[in-house]
Amino acid sequence: MDPSRHASYATLRWRDGALELLDQRALPDEQLYVRCEDAASVAKAIRDMVVRGAPAIGCAAAYGVALEAQRFAASPRMEFDERLESAFRVLAESRPTAVNLSWALQQMRTHVGTRVGAPSSETAASLLACAHQILEEDIRLNRAMGEHGAQLLGQSARVLTHCNAGALATAGHGTALGVIRSAVEAGKQIEVYADETRPFLQGARLTAWELQQDGIPVTLIADSAAAFLMARTRIDAVIVGADRVAANGDVANKIGTYGLAVLARRHGIPFYVACPLSTIDVTVATGAEIPIEERSADEVAGYRGIRWAPQGIAVANPVFDVTPAELVSALITEKGVVREPDAAKIAALMNTAP
Repeated sequence: MDPSRHASYATLRWRDGALELLDQRALPDEQLYVRCEDAASVAKAIRDMVVRGAPAIGCAAAYGVALEAQRFAASPRMEFDERLESAFRVLAESRPTAVNLSWALQQMRTHVGTRVGAPSSETAASLLACAHQILEEDIRLNRAMGEHGAQLLGQSARVLTHCNAGALATAGHGTALGVIRSAVEAGKQIEVYADETRPFLQGARLTAWELQQDGIPVTLIADSAAAFLMARTRIDAVIVGADRVAANGDVANKIGTYGLAVLARRHGIPFYVACPLSTIDVTVATGAEIPIEERSADEVAGYRGIRWAPQGIAVANPVFDVTPAELVSALITEKGVVREPDAAKIAALMNTAP
């Protein structure tokens, strides 16, 4: 078993012809799995935040296509292709900001294009193999990012992170938390401060739980406490993940990330973004072109059936914000570290990709 996989949980797993997703809405109280048997159920799981985190969403979408292919493996090729096209459409519409979703779907669509004229059953089997490969490749890339990023941390470091960019947000090991895991594996003494990450509490519910499972020291803080800790020189680095990176290096990530980048610059603390190349979208020139998802007001007004805001109050709930490239100390990718990213450096990075 890959060391990135945990004996106690897996974010995504293929069992008995279906995709099972660890229900991240139930954590940390319960470890429940949602079983998906078609593309529509995977799309719903993505929309409903059963699975979240850009790389994990991409992997789930790939399996959504594979599931639909399995359902119609005995159908004539014309009908099979029509069903797949419908699957691509419903999955693409599930969440707008994380570019890994469209990246994974394009990988699957390209694979379909190599199987023109092949029997439906053979194409279905091939698409499932492709989804498995995307998942395994995600783990490999995360470990490569972790090794590159670990070198940026001192032998002893206090790291602040935001949202959840760990094994729960990927196929395994993680992006931002992957850097931390790799640093610990290298013998470094790492202490993590985890922002609670309002309003969906990914830091409090997921990051804190995930690091606790690994025995990595973690302290949970309110989002508003970050500035105080930075001012008291208790933070050595900030490491976050990303949902999309523009061609100029602007970074879209969980709401609150931009504020942390501003605070880090004010206090002279390096601000690192860990992301695979699949998160870099060279089709958007700047962060201003990245679509920002707005979710339900209920996520801000209360949580799990408890409401604390007055009825009828107006609520704004943008899920992501955009951090300008000038505030990013470095991008950590599977190809290496890109310091002070800009359009030229990202273009060179993407041109060196295999």
